[in-house]
Amino acid sequence: MSPAADIQIEPVHAGRFARARRLPAIRAFGARVPLVARIALASSLLAVLVAAAFTILVLTLSDLRVTTSQANRSKDITSAALVLEQDLLQVDAALRGYVNTGDRRFLRAFRDVRPDLPPATAAVERSAAGREGQELRVRRLVTGVRQYVDDYAVPLIGIAEVNPAVARTPVAVTEGRRRIEGIRRQVTQVLTAENNLASARVSSATSQANRAIVFGLAALGISVLLVLLFGLELSRAVAHPVRRVSEAAKDVAGGDLSVRLPEQGPAEVHDLASSFNEMAASLERSKHELEEQNRQLRESERLRSELISVISHEVRTPLACVLGYTSLLQTRPVDEATRQEYLSIIADESRRLEGLVGDLVDVRRIEQGRLELDPQPFNLGALVEEQVRIFKGRSDRHTIQLDPASGPLVVRADRNRMAQVIANLLGNAVKYSPDGGVVEVEAAVRNGDVRVSVRDQGIGIPDADRPRIFTKFFRGSAGAGGIGGMGLGLAVSREIVEAHGGRMGFESKVGSGSVFWFELSVNTE
Repeated sequence: MSPAADIQIEPVHAGRFARARRLPAIRAFGARVPLVARIALASSLLAVLVAAAFTILVLTLSDLRVTTSQANRSKDITSAALVLEQDLLQVDAALRGYVNTGDRRFLRAFRDVRPDLPPATAAVERSAAGREGQELRVRRLVTGVRQYVDDYAVPLIGIAEVNPAVARTPVAVTEGRRRIEGIRRQVTQVLTAENNLASARVSSATSQANRAIVFGLAALGISVLLVLLFGLELSRAVAHPVRRVSEAAKDVAGGDLSVRLPEQGPAEVHDLASSFNEMAASLERSKHELEEQNRQLRESERLRSELISVISHEVRTPLACVLGYTSLLQTRPVDEATRQEYLSIIADESRRLEGLVGDLVDVRRIEQGRLELDPQPFNLGALVEEQVRIFKGRSDRHTIQLDPASGPLVVRADRNRMAQVIANLLGNAVKYSPDGGVVEVEAAVRNGDVRVSVRDQGIGIPDADRPRIFTKFFRGSAGAGGIGGMGLGLAVSREIVEAHGGRMGFESKVGSGSVFWFELSVNTE
């Protein structure tokens, strides 16, 4: 087989496969059509067929009426052209009689018939007005008649009255015959064209009438067929599905909850079967849902107990420090240096308590969608430097190194909230590097965004903990390692960053530390 043959055969098979794939979808769509819609559709089809038949009938009658009108007009043109020809022949006969015999009676006949020519030419022009082809032919005919009378007949009579012999010469006679024959040919052209137009109109009208009759009979046959098919469809689509639903209902009443109905048939039957299946399935789902709810309740109870334990532990430690050092200041005399040391510890632990309470309040606001922001343009690089200076004096075992930006890093954000985010990242870098080390902080513009990153040399994050690292109250292996915290800082920080339209992420390797970063758009205002 040639390649050309292959090219011709493959689309045919593809079309068959495409039609085969479309059949189930078409059947499913037809099955979901409601009974009311089917009745309305069948009625609409019948109405459309009847209306189309009557419309075609009316249009055909209208065309026949137009054809009749045009036929009458053709008759007028034919009659007027024949009358004009007859009048012209009478004028020519009178002219010939006078020229050949000199009898004045022929001259009187010429003068009696000549006034009939203008009305006859006007009648032909009126009947052909607006019909482009005929109008041109009639104009030529009228011009020929007028030229015959004005340029030949009248001058010839004048010559005959002065010198009859000259008027009877062969040249004069031949010229008259030539003009008359030309006019008669023009009349023949007008009549032939009009007959052709009339025949075409009659043929078109006959064809339209035949088509109207055929369409009317076809519409009548299709209407009868539609009525029969719709009756059969109602019997098939209603009786059997209703009987099937009745039997399934008896099975459910007998305790068999696994019974299901095929969701087929018209929309009403389909919806009934779907509702029945949903009712039966909901009983099974209810059992699974209750089991899942019980599991979630147990998990919630466990998390609540763990949260209470974490909060009580996290709050108790700084509170004990505050109370202990406050008691020492109240009960023991201390020198000024010791007093300042105790006050510094009290202030640090108070800030720690304030941070814990603030994180809890922020979590609550985020859950309620009430996180308040006051975005203003400011230099994020300066804020990073400020937070680095604050954290440098909090740990003797950590060195915080800042790689400052080469220029201002202006963003539009809530300055206090961004300070909270940077503080959380620095605090976590110190907290999760219990052996100390260098904490590297960088602020720079990357790919059109301001990026702040904090890198530590701490314990890193295990692979199992990474998917939930930004989950509220999740601490993973950090809690088991004795590192404090409630697991709120990162969750709150990411919510704050994303509320500003930014994004936050991290990279980590167990035993080699982590780097947390966030990005905000550069302010262009």
